Amino acid sequence: MEPWTFTHICDTQPGSPKSFRYNPRFMENWQTAFNQLNCVKTDLLLVGGDLTRDGAIHDYEFEAIQSELNTLSYPYYAIPGNMDTGNKHALVKGAMGRDDPSLGVTAKQLDRFSKFFGQFPWSFVHKNVRFSGFYAASAGSGLPHEKQMWHWLEDELPRLTTAKHHVMTMHYALFIDHINEPKWDLTKQHEYHNWYFTIDPPHRLRIFEALKAAKVNMVLSGHIHCRRPVYQIDGIRFFKCAGIAMPQYLDKWKDGDLRLGFYCFHVGKDTITESFVPLTYESQADGGYGPGGHPSIDQRDYSLAWEL
Repeated sequence: MEPWTFTHICDTQPGSPKSFRYNPRFMENWQTAFNQLNCVKTDLLLVGGDLTRDGAIHDYEFEAIQSELNTLSYPYYAIPGNMDTGNKHALVKGAMGRDDPSLGVTAKQLDRFSKFFGQFPWSFVHKNVRFSGFYAASAGSGLPHEKQMWHWLEDELPRLTTAKHHVMTMHYALFIDHINEPKWDLTKQHEYHNWYFTIDPPHRLRIFEALKAAKVNMVLSGHIHCRRPVYQIDGIRFFKCAGIAMPQYLDKWKDGDLRLGFYCFHVGKDTITESFVPLTYESQADGGYGPGGHPSIDQRDYSLAWEL
Protein backbone atom coordinates (compact mmCIF):
# COMPACT_ATOMS: atom_id res chain seq x y z
CA MET A 1 0.00 0.00 0.00
CA GLU A 2 1.25 3.46 -0.88
CA PRO A 3 2.03 5.82 2.01
CA TRP A 4 -0.82 8.15 2.90
CA THR A 5 -1.71 10.90 5.36
CA PHE A 6 -4.46 11.82 7.78
CA THR A 7 -4.81 15.10 9.66
CA HIS A 8 -6.03 16.15 13.11
CA ILE A 9 -7.23 19.55 14.37
CA CYS A 10 -8.92 20.64 17.58
CA ASP A 11 -10.02 23.69 19.53
CA THR A 12 -10.84 25.87 16.54
CA GLN A 13 -13.32 28.02 18.53
CA PRO A 14 -13.75 30.84 15.99
CA GLY A 15 -16.75 32.33 17.77
CA SER A 16 -19.19 34.67 16.10
CA PRO A 17 -19.72 38.44 16.04
CA LYS A 18 -23.39 37.64 16.69
CA SER A 19 -22.58 36.25 20.12
CA PHE A 20 -22.23 37.96 23.50
CA ARG A 21 -18.47 37.47 23.25
CA TYR A 22 -16.19 37.57 20.25
CA ASN A 23 -12.45 37.77 19.64
CA PRO A 24 -11.30 38.50 16.08
CA ARG A 25 -7.97 36.77 16.76
CA PHE A 26 -9.73 33.45 17.17
CA MET A 27 -11.68 33.82 13.94
CA GLU A 28 -8.59 34.92 11.99
CA ASN A 29 -6.58 31.99 13.35
CA TRP A 30 -9.31 29.59 12.26
CA GLN A 31 -9.38 31.10 8.77
CA THR A 32 -5.60 30.68 8.53
CA ALA A 33 -5.90 27.04 9.59
CA PHE A 34 -8.82 26.47 7.22
CA ASN A 35 -6.81 27.87 4.29
CA GLN A 36 -3.91 25.58 5.20
CA LEU A 37 -6.24 22.58 5.46
CA ASN A 38 -7.45 23.31 1.94
CA CYS A 39 -3.85 22.90 0.75
CA VAL A 40 -3.07 19.69 2.62
CA LYS A 41 -3.00 16.42 0.72
CA THR A 42 -4.74 14.07 3.12
CA ASP A 43 -7.18 11.19 3.05
CA LEU A 44 -9.28 12.41 5.98
CA LEU A 45 -9.51 14.89 8.84
CA LEU A 46 -10.16 14.14 12.50
CA VAL A 47 -11.74 17.03 14.42
CA GLY A 48 -11.07 16.65 18.13
CA GLY A 49 -13.73 18.88 19.66
CA ASP A 50 -14.35 22.52 20.51
CA LEU A 51 -15.37 23.30 16.96
CA THR A 52 -17.15 26.37 18.34
CA ARG A 53 -16.82 29.01 21.03
CA ASP A 54 -20.46 28.89 22.10
CA GLY A 55 -22.01 26.05 20.13
CA ALA A 56 -23.44 24.77 23.41
CA ILE A 57 -25.74 27.82 23.22
CA HIS A 58 -25.98 28.89 19.58
CA ASP A 59 -26.84 26.73 16.56
CA TYR A 60 -25.46 29.36 14.22
CA GLU A 61 -21.92 28.61 15.35
CA PHE A 62 -22.39 24.93 14.45
CA GLU A 63 -23.93 25.93 11.12
CA ALA A 64 -21.04 28.25 10.25
CA ILE A 65 -18.17 25.83 10.84
CA GLN A 66 -20.12 22.90 9.41
CA SER A 67 -20.60 24.80 6.15
CA GLU A 68 -16.85 25.47 5.94
CA LEU A 69 -15.77 21.92 6.78
CA ASN A 70 -18.22 20.59 4.20
CA THR A 71 -16.29 22.40 1.46
CA LEU A 72 -13.08 20.43 2.13
CA SER A 73 -12.12 17.98 -0.61
CA TYR A 74 -11.80 15.11 1.87
CA PRO A 75 -14.08 13.72 4.59
CA TYR A 76 -13.95 14.78 8.22
CA TYR A 77 -15.04 13.04 11.40
CA ALA A 78 -15.83 15.12 14.49
CA ILE A 79 -16.34 14.60 18.18
CA PRO A 80 -17.66 17.29 20.54
CA GLY A 81 -15.70 19.38 22.99
CA ASN A 82 -16.83 21.11 26.13
CA MET A 83 -17.47 24.41 24.32
CA ASP A 84 -19.81 22.48 22.01
CA THR A 85 -21.74 20.44 24.57
CA GLY A 86 -20.74 21.32 28.14
CA ASN A 87 -17.99 20.46 30.61
CA LYS A 88 -17.40 17.26 32.52
CA HIS A 89 -19.65 16.59 35.50
CA ALA A 90 -19.01 18.47 38.78
CA LEU A 91 -20.77 18.23 42.13
CA VAL A 92 -19.44 21.44 43.69
CA LYS A 93 -18.29 24.87 42.60
CA GLY A 94 -14.59 25.16 41.89
CA ALA A 95 -11.92 27.65 42.89
CA MET A 96 -12.21 29.76 39.72
CA GLY A 97 -15.52 31.37 40.67
CA ARG A 98 -17.50 29.36 38.11
CA ASP A 99 -20.73 27.56 38.84
CA ASP A 100 -19.19 24.29 37.68
CA PRO A 101 -22.22 22.06 38.42
CA SER A 102 -24.35 24.17 36.06
CA LEU A 103 -21.75 23.95 33.28
CA GLY A 104 -21.85 20.18 32.92
CA VAL A 105 -22.66 18.36 29.71
CA THR A 106 -26.36 17.71 29.05
CA ALA A 107 -28.23 15.21 26.92
CA LYS A 108 -29.82 18.03 24.92
CA GLN A 109 -26.44 19.49 24.01
CA LEU A 110 -24.99 16.13 23.01
CA ASP A 111 -28.01 15.41 20.82
CA ARG A 112 -27.75 18.86 19.20
CA PHE A 113 -24.14 18.17 18.25
CA SER A 114 -25.17 14.88 16.64
CA LYS A 115 -27.74 16.65 14.48
CA PHE A 116 -24.96 18.67 12.88
CA PHE A 117 -21.99 16.30 12.86
CA GLY A 118 -23.44 12.81 13.08
CA GLN A 119 -23.70 10.18 15.75
CA PHE A 120 -20.85 9.46 18.12
CA PRO A 121 -19.07 7.41 19.36
CA TRP A 122 -17.90 6.26 15.95
CA SER A 123 -15.37 3.81 14.57
CA PHE A 124 -14.34 2.87 11.04
CA VAL A 125 -11.40 1.38 9.15
CA HIS A 126 -9.55 3.20 6.39
CA LYS A 127 -6.60 1.53 4.65
CA ASN A 128 -5.86 -0.83 7.54
CA VAL A 129 -6.08 1.89 10.22
CA ARG A 130 -9.03 1.91 12.60
CA PHE A 131 -10.21 5.37 13.63
CA SER A 132 -12.47 5.85 16.65
CA GLY A 133 -13.82 8.82 18.55
CA PHE A 134 -15.90 9.46 21.67
CA TYR A 135 -16.61 12.14 24.29
CA ALA A 136 -15.11 11.10 27.62
CA ALA A 137 -16.71 14.00 29.53
CA SER A 138 -19.89 11.92 29.63
CA ALA A 139 -18.18 9.80 32.31
CA GLY A 140 -19.79 10.40 35.69
CA SER A 141 -22.66 12.42 34.23
CA GLY A 142 -25.34 9.81 34.76
CA LEU A 143 -26.75 10.62 31.32
CA PRO A 144 -28.01 7.90 28.96
CA HIS A 145 -25.04 8.88 26.77
CA GLU A 146 -22.67 7.73 29.51
CA LYS A 147 -24.21 4.26 29.54
CA GLN A 148 -23.96 4.17 25.76
CA MET A 149 -20.31 5.29 25.94
CA TRP A 150 -19.28 2.50 28.34
CA HIS A 151 -21.14 -0.12 26.30
CA TRP A 152 -19.36 1.09 23.16
CA LEU A 153 -15.94 1.22 24.81
CA GLU A 154 -16.08 -2.05 26.72
CA ASP A 155 -18.42 -4.27 24.71
CA GLU A 156 -18.60 -3.11 21.10
CA LEU A 157 -15.16 -1.68 20.35
CA PRO A 158 -13.04 -4.71 21.36
CA ARG A 159 -15.17 -6.93 19.12
CA LEU A 160 -14.66 -4.91 15.95
CA THR A 161 -12.29 -6.23 13.32
CA THR A 162 -8.71 -5.31 14.11
CA ALA A 163 -6.40 -3.27 11.92
CA LYS A 164 -2.66 -2.66 11.96
CA HIS A 165 -3.18 0.60 13.90
CA HIS A 166 -5.99 1.97 16.04
CA VAL A 167 -6.22 5.76 16.48
CA MET A 168 -8.55 7.15 19.16
CA THR A 169 -9.80 10.75 19.04
CA MET A 170 -10.73 12.35 22.37
CA HIS A 171 -11.23 15.91 23.56
CA TYR A 172 -10.28 15.76 27.23
CA ALA A 173 -6.83 14.43 28.04
CA LEU A 174 -6.92 11.33 30.24
CA PHE A 175 -4.17 12.74 32.46
CA ILE A 176 -1.85 15.71 32.95
CA ASP A 177 1.50 14.00 33.50
CA HIS A 178 0.89 10.31 34.25
CA ILE A 179 -1.96 7.82 34.18
CA ASN A 180 -1.95 7.15 37.95
CA GLU A 181 -1.96 10.75 39.11
CA PRO A 182 -4.48 11.58 41.86
CA LYS A 183 -7.99 12.89 41.53
CA TRP A 184 -7.60 16.65 41.34
CA ASP A 185 -9.59 18.87 43.70
CA LEU A 186 -11.43 21.60 41.80
CA THR A 187 -11.96 23.57 45.03
CA LYS A 188 -8.20 24.17 45.34
CA GLN A 189 -6.94 26.90 43.04
CA HIS A 190 -3.59 25.21 42.33
CA GLU A 191 -5.40 22.00 41.27
CA TYR A 192 -8.39 23.45 39.42
CA HIS A 193 -6.87 23.47 35.94
CA ASN A 194 -5.53 19.94 36.32
CA TRP A 195 -9.10 18.93 37.21
CA TYR A 196 -10.60 20.94 34.36
CA PHE A 197 -8.38 19.50 31.63
CA THR A 198 -8.49 15.79 32.53
CA ILE A 199 -10.75 12.83 33.28
CA ASP A 200 -11.24 11.92 36.94
CA PRO A 201 -10.47 8.54 38.41
CA PRO A 202 -11.93 5.96 38.52
CA HIS A 203 -13.21 6.78 35.01
CA ARG A 204 -9.66 7.49 33.79
CA LEU A 205 -8.33 4.00 34.46
CA ARG A 206 -11.54 2.38 33.26
CA ILE A 207 -11.18 4.18 29.93
CA PHE A 208 -7.48 3.31 29.78
CA GLU A 209 -8.22 -0.41 30.25
CA ALA A 210 -10.87 -0.21 27.54
CA LEU A 211 -8.40 1.42 25.15
CA LYS A 212 -5.92 -1.39 25.73
CA ALA A 213 -8.60 -4.04 25.20
CA ALA A 214 -9.53 -2.40 21.89
CA LYS A 215 -5.85 -2.43 20.82
CA VAL A 216 -5.65 1.35 20.59
CA ASN A 217 -2.07 2.47 19.99
CA MET A 218 -2.53 6.22 19.47
CA VAL A 219 -4.69 8.68 21.44
CA LEU A 220 -5.15 12.24 20.19
CA SER A 221 -6.55 14.76 22.70
CA GLY A 222 -7.10 18.51 22.69
CA HIS A 223 -8.74 20.81 25.25
CA ILE A 224 -5.43 21.95 26.79
CA HIS A 225 -4.31 24.03 23.77
CA CYS A 226 -0.68 23.22 24.48
CA ARG A 227 1.33 20.64 22.53
CA ARG A 228 3.65 18.33 24.44
CA PRO A 229 6.13 15.59 23.56
CA VAL A 230 4.42 12.25 23.02
CA TYR A 231 3.97 10.17 26.17
CA GLN A 232 3.87 6.37 25.78
CA ILE A 233 2.44 3.88 28.24
CA ASP A 234 1.63 0.20 27.68
CA GLY A 235 2.14 0.56 23.94
CA ILE A 236 -0.21 3.56 23.55
CA ARG A 237 1.18 6.89 22.37
CA PHE A 238 -0.65 9.85 23.90
CA PHE A 239 -0.61 13.11 21.92
CA LYS A 240 -1.54 16.38 23.61
CA CYS A 241 -2.33 18.51 20.60
CA ALA A 242 -2.04 22.21 19.84
CA GLY A 243 -5.06 24.47 19.61
CA ILE A 244 -6.12 26.66 16.71
CA ALA A 245 -7.89 29.61 18.40
CA MET A 246 -5.39 30.40 21.16
CA PRO A 247 -2.82 28.77 23.47
CA GLN A 248 -3.55 27.84 27.08
CA TYR A 249 -1.70 26.55 30.15
CA LEU A 250 1.06 29.03 29.38
CA ASP A 251 3.19 28.33 32.44
CA LYS A 252 2.45 24.65 33.13
CA TRP A 253 5.24 22.76 31.33
CA LYS A 254 8.79 23.64 30.39
CA ASP A 255 8.47 21.29 27.41
CA GLY A 256 5.11 22.66 26.28
CA ASP A 257 4.84 24.17 22.79
CA LEU A 258 2.36 27.05 22.66
CA ARG A 259 2.44 27.47 18.89
CA LEU A 260 -0.94 27.13 17.21
CA GLY A 261 -1.36 24.52 14.50
CA PHE A 262 -2.28 20.92 13.76
CA TYR A 263 -0.83 17.47 13.15
CA CYS A 264 -0.38 15.58 9.91
CA PHE A 265 0.17 11.84 10.37
CA HIS A 266 2.01 9.85 7.73
CA VAL A 267 1.08 6.18 7.42
CA GLY A 268 3.76 3.88 6.06
CA LYS A 269 3.99 0.13 5.71
CA ASP A 270 4.44 -0.50 9.43
CA THR A 271 4.52 2.87 11.17
CA ILE A 272 2.64 6.13 11.68
CA THR A 273 4.85 9.19 12.06
CA GLU A 274 3.73 12.72 12.83
CA SER A 275 4.65 16.21 11.71
CA PHE A 276 3.42 19.39 13.34
CA VAL A 277 2.10 22.07 10.99
CA PRO A 278 2.19 25.49 12.70
CA LEU A 279 -0.16 28.20 11.54
CA THR A 280 1.54 30.30 8.90
CA TYR A 281 0.38 33.38 10.79
CA GLU A 282 -0.94 33.84 14.33
CA SER A 283 -3.34 36.75 14.46
CA GLN A 284 -2.50 39.83 16.51
CA ALA A 285 -5.90 41.43 15.99
CA ASP A 286 -7.28 43.64 18.74
CA GLY A 287 -10.87 44.25 19.70
CA GLY A 288 -13.74 41.96 20.44
CA TYR A 289 -15.92 41.83 23.51
CA GLY A 290 -17.21 39.57 26.25
CA PRO A 291 -15.42 37.43 28.84
CA GLY A 292 -13.44 34.26 28.27
CA GLY A 293 -13.96 30.95 30.02
CA HIS A 294 -17.53 30.00 30.87
CA PRO A 295 -19.51 33.19 31.58
CA SER A 296 -22.71 33.07 33.56
CA ILE A 297 -26.05 34.29 32.28
CA ASP A 298 -25.68 37.73 33.88
CA GLN A 299 -22.42 38.30 31.97
CA ARG A 300 -24.01 37.78 28.55
CA ASP A 301 -24.60 41.25 27.14
CA TYR A 302 -25.81 40.76 23.56
CA SER A 303 -26.12 44.52 23.07
CA LEU A 304 -22.36 44.45 22.46
CA ALA A 305 -22.67 42.13 19.48
CA TRP A 306 -21.57 43.55 16.14
CA GLU A 307 -24.22 41.55 14.30
CA LEU A 308 -27.68 41.34 15.87
